[in-house]
Amino acid sequence: MRPDILNPLFAEVTALKGIGPALAKPLDKLGLHRVVDIAFHLPTGWIDRVPREELDMADAGRTIAITLTAVEHRSGNGRGPSRVKAVDAAGNYVSLVYFGGHPGWAMKLLPLGEPRRVSGKLELYGQELQIVHPDHVLPLDEIDTSPEREAIYPLSDGITSRRMGQLVAQAVERAPELAEWIEPGLLAKGEWPAWRTALARVHADPSDMVARQRLAYDEIFANQLALMLVRQDNRRRRGRALVGTGRLRDQWQLPYQLTGAQARTVREIEGDLAQAQPMLRLLQGDVGSGKTMVAAMALLIAVEAGAQGALLAPTEILARQHYDTLRRQLSGLPVEIAVLTGRDKGKVREATLMGLASGAIDILIGTHAIFQDAVSYKDLALVVVDEQHRFGVAQRMMLQAKAERPPHLLAMTATPIPRTLTLAHYGEMDVSRLDEMPPGRQPIETRVISEDRLDVVVDALARHMSDGGQAYWVCPLVEESEKSDLAAAEARAATLQARFGDRIALIHGRMKGPEKDAVMTAFAAGQTSVLVATTVIEVGVDVPNATLIVIEHADRFGLAQLHQLRGRVGRGSGKSNCLLIRGGALGETSRARLALMRETNDGFRIAEEDLRLRGAGELLGTRQSGEAGFRLATPDMLGELLPVATDDARLLIDRDGGLQGPRGQAARTALYLFERDAGVALLRSG
Repeated sequence: MRPDILNPLFAEVTALKGIGPALAKPLDKLGLHRVVDIAFHLPTGWIDRVPREELDMADAGRTIAITLTAVEHRSGNGRGPSRVKAVDAAGNYVSLVYFGGHPGWAMKLLPLGEPRRVSGKLELYGQELQIVHPDHVLPLDEIDTSPEREAIYPLSDGITSRRMGQLVAQAVERAPELAEWIEPGLLAKGEWPAWRTALARVHADPSDMVARQRLAYDEIFANQLALMLVRQDNRRRRGRALVGTGRLRDQWQLPYQLTGAQARTVREIEGDLAQAQPMLRLLQGDVGSGKTMVAAMALLIAVEAGAQGALLAPTEILARQHYDTLRRQLSGLPVEIAVLTGRDKGKVREATLMGLASGAIDILIGTHAIFQDAVSYKDLALVVVDEQHRFGVAQRMMLQAKAERPPHLLAMTATPIPRTLTLAHYGEMDVSRLDEMPPGRQPIETRVISEDRLDVVVDALARHMSDGGQAYWVCPLVEESEKSDLAAAEARAATLQARFGDRIALIHGRMKGPEKDAVMTAFAAGQTSVLVATTVIEVGVDVPNATLIVIEHADRFGLAQLHQLRGRVGRGSGKSNCLLIRGGALGETSRARLALMRETNDGFRIAEEDLRLRGAGELLGTRQSGEAGFRLATPDMLGELLPVATDDARLLIDRDGGLQGPRGQAARTALYLFERDAGVALLRSG
């Protein structure tokens, strides 16, 4: 159970004063559901209020704090702004301008003849000074409530930065003093304050980098400690050794000779499986590097050893594609393969469940449906998880619980992960990298085209189709809502259908499983020429004849996502092209992204740059998957502090008594505070 001392932080946000249904909505949009979420909602910048005794035109453009006295009110009469004419101590004039609201409101705020401390951005309007919507207007006896430096927070409609600051102050007030979990020498070297002091300091002064670094370190330390506990726990467990006889792999007629990277990885996996200690390995491979072939080899080893294997995919499309691919590739072998997704019902589902329980099915492929309560295996000994970052730790544990003894786990991802993040998110795993491409894979030529040349792109598409080629057309995510994504795809499909007729198909995330499958089957069979899609095609779709992909408003996508989308083409031996349609006004970051996409097909290089530009949580998809992301540690801090935190966590386990000693007891609290679920789960079980 979570320590009682943390309960005030893990209360719902409604425990704070002033939060009702109206304010809870914008907080919900920001993902702030509990008091701790608000406490960890760090400011992104700050406003410095320059204190002034007199108005000065040289201060135009600055935020100032000055004592003013209202001498005249001018009402906008409902049409224009309300203006308050005010003077400073020297008699210099300034207009305080308010748009909207009742005219009487400004009169009440700034009564004639009574001095007020006013702060806001001083501007020149013609030759006159003005402050539009001052952010503070206070009686002189309340000046202390307006700090010279005020934090700026990420916001959503319905909440101001000042209101957020008030909520943060309440959240920090509820934060308890906690025992120290950092090694004393390291604490002294960093000159770091205590945890609660650091939290208060960051909100009071967002430029306090020492306090920020302390909080970032705490989060990284808890993360690394949790990963070490998982790894340590895994080493204590005893599963079963899987020693393959080679009888199935020797019969397999491979479509090509394994690359050096594939052969090396298969050897690593074979060595892991031969141990009683369960394998915990992450397989990283760029788009098209041959991960599925390696996974098939691992599954065959399990079957040769008399056990069952399961392959878990994130979507129905990908699960059924894996099923079709493995059935085709292993068609000559005495191996029974089945598929199970949420849409399988009735007799088909019953037959699959019976086959699993009896051991008649050797390999099961499916979505999360394969670890539901009703699904039981005779002898599950190997679990392969595809697109690892789309599954949370809890989901992986549920699947592993399906075996009498802990099964071996092979996690795969086609999202190249920078080395720093590999250690931060998968530090409990051994890592293999497929850094070679199979024979016949050609680099994809990438070009960037302005949206005002869309007609040229459509003409190029027509020529591509007349030559028998197929293409993807990906529509942009306009906002963070599936509706707008879908609307853009539907509109583009309608435009293309007006010219090309029923050779244009549409696929999106809101379609039901059978509908998606029908569209994909028709496209794979060449019955349609162009697949207009939302980003539902990002992972796994494999149509070798599709050698062109058009990505609209490519500047709205991150680098890793663009690379994943581009990987839908180039699946065969033909030359492939990717056209990135850009918007009119590009920022420097967008220009850099698109230039890099033009320059390289190397997913690992792209991932490193994406980390720099976007941040760890977004790159790994952790915000969607339920994995713990980093809220307090920036990518730069992660790179700097990760090795130190890893060493400190190791020191705690190896020298300082682990979680049983005084520092270990404090570290337990840190695991709960930063919600490192894997470590917390082990604490509960141990």
